[in-house]
Amino acid sequence: MKIFTAEQIYAADLVTIEKQQITSDALMERSAVQIFNWIHTRMQGAPVKIHLFCGIGNNGGDGIALARHLQEHGYHIAVYVVNYSKKRSKDFLLNLERLKDRKVWPEFLDSKSILPTIGRDDIIVDAIFGIGLNRKPVDWVVKIMDHFYKSEAFVLSVDIPSGLYTDRSPEDANAVVKSNFVLSFQAPKLVFFLPETGIYSNQWEILDIGLDREFLQNTEADYQLIGKQEVLPFYIPREKFSHKGSYGHSLIIGGNKGKIGAVQLASRACLSSGSGLVTAYTPECGYIPLQTALPEAMVITGGLNFISEIKFDISPNVIGIGVGLGTNPATVKAFSKFLTTNKTSLVIDADGLNILAQKKELLKKMPSQSILTPHPKELERLIGKWKDDFDKLKKSKAFAKKYDCVVVIKGANSIVIYDDKAYVNTSGNPGMATAGSGDVLTGIITGLIAQGYEPLKAAIFGVYLHGRAGDIAVEQTGYQSLTASKIIQAVGMAFIDLFKIPEQVSEQKAD
Repeated sequence: MKIFTAEQIYAADLVTIEKQQITSDALMERSAVQIFNWIHTRMQGAPVKIHLFCGIGNNGGDGIALARHLQEHGYHIAVYVVNYSKKRSKDFLLNLERLKDRKVWPEFLDSKSILPTIGRDDIIVDAIFGIGLNRKPVDWVVKIMDHFYKSEAFVLSVDIPSGLYTDRSPEDANAVVKSNFVLSFQAPKLVFFLPETGIYSNQWEILDIGLDREFLQNTEADYQLIGKQEVLPFYIPREKFSHKGSYGHSLIIGGNKGKIGAVQLASRACLSSGSGLVTAYTPECGYIPLQTALPEAMVITGGLNFISEIKFDISPNVIGIGVGLGTNPATVKAFSKFLTTNKTSLVIDADGLNILAQKKELLKKMPSQSILTPHPKELERLIGKWKDDFDKLKKSKAFAKKYDCVVVIKGANSIVIYDDKAYVNTSGNPGMATAGSGDVLTGIITGLIAQGYEPLKAAIFGVYLHGRAGDIAVEQTGYQSLTASKIIQAVGMAFIDLFKIPEQVSEQKAD
């Protein structure tokens, strides 16, 4: 699913109006009807008071039009116009007159107004600002937002939480509505998925308002939202007469004394994602633990308690390197020498990234389309500090382009970046914020490349499978008890889940 910019959505509106020969207020009416249908389906006329706070632009017009439909169906409503400017959109004014024709008189709020009483069992519809906001709301409007929060009422935002920009983080964390639910028109907004801005949208849903399909299909988007339907075409089925050699040989390099578990997790995940063969390269202190805990993997050693040299006589299809590696000077030297001569595809994580950050000249030695999987601090060491999440994405794109690599920014919505494009993952949960989860991701991606997946597709698919396995596992463990090993155990179910239709998933949960 494409994630469009505000400018692209405005362009889609204009194209739709022209091609479908409708007026802009007819498009606004579609939006209002869709919101009403969503509310009415869930509430069925329940005697709950609904407070609609509407701005004086098109977002406010959506709210005013919604108020008319709610009133016509007998809902108990109160309508407020947040009068923050003398400028009003024509469609807002048109819908305001329609509402007045039905004897509904909004209360106009300004800096001197006494704010209405809102009960915690009431519902607030936030339609103050839309995607066109370009400056911080004035202080008295911020007080209205704070009033929402203190009321503890359920807040439903129209299109986007008021106060959020679409292209940068807010200057004031308190100058944004904290929404329980957002009903967004036609496409999700990037701000729903970034750490600094996603906190304002607890849940969201897309409403189809009939924007021109051809325009949406043909318009390039820099960001794509990745779910099951997006990754399913990536899946490579297995041939009947294939064998273990058909699915590649992965080499996992890492570990030092006390951190051999990272190599075990990555190697297990690599096997679970389908790599035909897996060899672990580790210091000698890891030999017995790995041979005992993971009999399916082969083991090569180099060094006693840490890796002091990287030499092997096998020909792997892909190498995952860095998990538990450590930064002992001898290890750094061995890693540097290895990177200078290696031509095999790489997945680099953890201390592999930290060494690259220390010796940035090595970045130019990486094979084309190497995959880097940093957590936020590791990313900062690579690209430098950023002023906000949008700046982080900009710098990550520039970094990926400069070194021709794939960057996986790990987080609640992990983002895969390559060639000026970004892919925002939707699977995963807070329980995956646990030791070893990143090692598992490294193993999964490595295993996919071994089987013949292109690096970018392996990164996108691997991030999705990793998150989906976490989602499946957490149903049995809960957030607090989810471990990296449990995620690995659920990778197989994540593959099976790719081919389940929603009804089958629902029936299984019901059972």
